[in-house]
Amino acid sequence: MASTNSNPSTTFACEKGPVTGTRGVAVTNHPLASAAAMEIFAAGGNAFDATVASLFALTVVEPMMVGIFGGGTSVVHLAGGDVHVYDGLATAPASTRPDSYTPVADSWPDYMETRGRENRVGPRAIAVPGNLIAWCEMAQEHGRLPLEQLLEPAIRHAEKGFLLSPYLATCIAEIAPDLLLDPAIAAIFMPGGLPLKAGDRLAQKDYAQTLRAIAEGGPAALLQGETGEKLRAFLNDSGTWVTEEDIRNYRVIRRDPVVGTYRGHEIIGPPPPCSGGVQTLQVLNLLEPTDVAASGFGTEATLHRLIEALKIAAADRLAVTADPAFVEVPLERLISKGYAAERAGDIDPDKARQQAARILTNESANTTHVTIADGEGNVVCSTQTINSLFGARVIIPGTGIIPNNYMYLFDPHPGKALSLAPGKRITSGITALIVRRDGKPAFALGLPGAHRIPASAMQGVINLIDHGMSLQEAVEAPRIFTWGQEVEVETGFPEATRQALADKGHTISPVDHVAGGMGAIRFHENGVMEGASCWRADGVPMAAGGGTARANTSFWPDPRRGRVY
Repeated sequence: MASTNSNPSTTFACEKGPVTGTRGVAVTNHPLASAAAMEIFAAGGNAFDATVASLFALTVVEPMMVGIFGGGTSVVHLAGGDVHVYDGLATAPASTRPDSYTPVADSWPDYMETRGRENRVGPRAIAVPGNLIAWCEMAQEHGRLPLEQLLEPAIRHAEKGFLLSPYLATCIAEIAPDLLLDPAIAAIFMPGGLPLKAGDRLAQKDYAQTLRAIAEGGPAALLQGETGEKLRAFLNDSGTWVTEEDIRNYRVIRRDPVVGTYRGHEIIGPPPPCSGGVQTLQVLNLLEPTDVAASGFGTEATLHRLIEALKIAAADRLAVTADPAFVEVPLERLISKGYAAERAGDIDPDKARQQAARILTNESANTTHVTIADGEGNVVCSTQTINSLFGARVIIPGTGIIPNNYMYLFDPHPGKALSLAPGKRITSGITALIVRRDGKPAFALGLPGAHRIPASAMQGVINLIDHGMSLQEAVEAPRIFTWGQEVEVETGFPEATRQALADKGHTISPVDHVAGGMGAIRFHENGVMEGASCWRADGVPMAAGGGTARANTSFWPDPRRGRVY
């Protein structure tokens, strides 16, 4: 499908196609997860039920990306118009301190590394998880189907197995040496010492049993019965910082989203400790005074201004990349139009400028995202992760659970905004966005990709609002990214455009892709919902239409007796 943008300077071809429906749309990064959502819609569930079912399914079919021992954030829009955020981000264990790790360097590129890679691989890399309880709370508060029914697809795929995609197989091969360090995880993904290949069947029997326990007992099942005994043994014997008390004391935080406007649209995103909502609004505020549509998609002028705006947002990122319970965040000022007007003078239309970006993060690009909506007006935009590929790269023996390695996101040097502190939430670039027009949802989108998420999500927004792209074009269009140093430019942009940017003083780094697979839903005025996934992941959109028979309709093969015609 060729691009049909109104004013593009580059041409790109869409590799996937969109879907439409009126009763429900699910966009996830695996077809079996999208199918799980459709199964729940068919059973009478709403968007919240479908989201939770798809996320549990993803823990089985995208085990390298997401798990119940991970963390994430969901931005939700209720049918009545209320919006809020489920913060299920992981926290530092109570026993940790700012100097719990020994850093190996005080400068890049090894600034975040620690002795023995303890904050990155193995039990000491695990933070207190929030995913399981956050998903279950969302289902209980807003769903209508029992948890047991929501877990049925995940249990089925874990028990019977599924065929590996090339994407999952590549991820296994990529980190095979680390997987071999833990016999339990190697036995599943590296049988005989060799990585599973595309087309192989992967069954996870232990994990199926864990999911059954959760289906019956909810999140408390982690610490009960046979599952609890196995988890408790791991917590006590592995050397992890996480304790049983940490897990019992974890609480999901219900937050208000950050909200701003852009060309008559209301932009709704996650607040700190997620940085994505703030960064997106900052960049959009900087772009709004200019006629982005007139300058055109992919032109030198558009990309130059976008790059400079991204630099400014990156330079401010340290102010918003910490738990607001520990660090004062000047939120209102950062997202205000007035602050954007102050910073606008820092953008030179003719040449690149330094904006002193200083981002200290090793946030993982290995994340997943779902965007799901029902015909009633409920929308869930949710980004979840275990941080690095396969998290801490261990399995809790006998449970099939792959825990996160979120401790890698804390600065191992004391006295910094991102330094460790007991109970502190990790920071994240999560940018799950719901955009409204005249009080009604216009579109929702999100993606994985670590600190590249905000820039990519924001480009999806301007693709739709400024460049008039179709939804499929908006998620697949070439992207750029910078945090103040070199500029990553996807090779989907022509060489001439990259050279023109270099002539303005930008250091250009051509890359095959920026961030991961975007999933988006667009809401049309006639009630039709449109879903689209991009080529950067295994994403598949699915939609439900039709419905039950008209009221009082039944099947009569013959005319009813006694009726006169």
